[in-house]
Amino acid sequence: MTKSLVTGGAGFIGSHVVKELLKLNHEVIVLDDLSGGFEANVDADAIFVNGSITDVDLIDELFSEHQFDYVYHLAAYAAEGLSHFIRRFNYENNLVGSINLINASVKYKIKTFIFTSSIAVYGAAKPPIKEETYPLPEDPYGIAKYAVEQDLRAAHEMFGLDYIVFRPHNVYGVNQNIGDKYRNVVGIFMNQLMQGKQLSVFGDGLQTRAFSHINDVAPYIAKSYQYKGAINEVFNIGADKEYTVKELASIIMDAMDLNQELNFLPERNEVKHAYADHSKVKEVFEIDNFTTIEDGIKEMTEWVKQAGVRSSKEFDNIEIYENLPSAWGVAQK
Repeated sequence: MTKSLVTGGAGFIGSHVVKELLKLNHEVIVLDDLSGGFEANVDADAIFVNGSITDVDLIDELFSEHQFDYVYHLAAYAAEGLSHFIRRFNYENNLVGSINLINASVKYKIKTFIFTSSIAVYGAAKPPIKEETYPLPEDPYGIAKYAVEQDLRAAHEMFGLDYIVFRPHNVYGVNQNIGDKYRNVVGIFMNQLMQGKQLSVFGDGLQTRAFSHINDVAPYIAKSYQYKGAINEVFNIGADKEYTVKELASIIMDAMDLNQELNFLPERNEVKHAYADHSKVKEVFEIDNFTTIEDGIKEMTEWVKQAGVRSSKEFDNIEIYENLPSAWGVAQK
C-alpha cells in the first residue's frame, strides 16, 4: 500500500488532503502539533502523531518506521501579517522545520515531496500573478515559503528529490479555524457575526482577494503526484474571481442572514491587491471550473452554524511589539 506523511494534517487544508488521500487508498500518517489545528479534524482512518516538524529525532523515527512514498508538507504557522512580529518563531517553524523534512526525504528516498507554499511569495506583484512572476515577498511568512521552494529546487538538482509546489490563496471552507483572529477573514467574519460583533475591516475594505473554496484546492494537491506534467513544477491554485473585503462581508452576511456594521480599523502593512492566474494548473490538471463564492460560503455557513462560535488562542510568542495592530488586543509584556 502507498504510504504518505501529511504534516499539518489536523489543520484546515491538511485535513482535507488527508481525506482525499484515503480515497486514493493511501495509508496516511498525520504529523501535527495542534498549534492551529484540531485532532477532531483528523479522519479516523489515518494514524495521528502529535508532534512538531522541528523535532528532528521524531521525524527521523517516523521516516524510518513507515518508509513513506510521498510527503505532503502543509504544516506552517500561516499568519502573514503576524509574521512580522514573530520573525524567529516564523523561520524556526516555517523554514527550519521544512528543511528537517527535506533532509529526511532525501535520506529515505521519498518519491515526491508535495509542498504547500503561498501566494505570499509574490508580494505586491501586479495581479493576476503568473508563476513566472519574480517572487518578492513582503513579509517573513512569504520569505520563508519562498526559501523552502528554493531549497526544494536545490535538493532536486543535488539529490534527485522530485517535488511539486502549490501556491494557494485565501482558502476557506469546512474545518477552518474560525476562532483564529490573526488570519482567514472568511472565518473571522462568520465568528464575529455569530457573536453579534461588528466586522473588523482593516483600512477601507477595498483590498481585493480571490477567495478559494477548499474543494478546488485539496483534491488536486492530493492526487498531484499522478500527473507527470506536475513533477518539479510550481502551480498557483485557487479561484479566479476577485472580491473586495467589503464585498466579501456582504456575501457572508447574506448567507448567514445576519447583519452588522463594519468596524473600520487602521490600515495594516499588507498587499492591497493579490490574486493569481491559474492557466497552468487548469491545463495540467484539466480543471474547467471553480466553486462560486456564493455556493462555497453557503456550504461553510451550514457547517459553521453547527460548529458554533470558536474562541481564539492567544499567541504568546510575540517578539516585536512595535507597530503591532491594536485591534489584535495583544497585551505588551
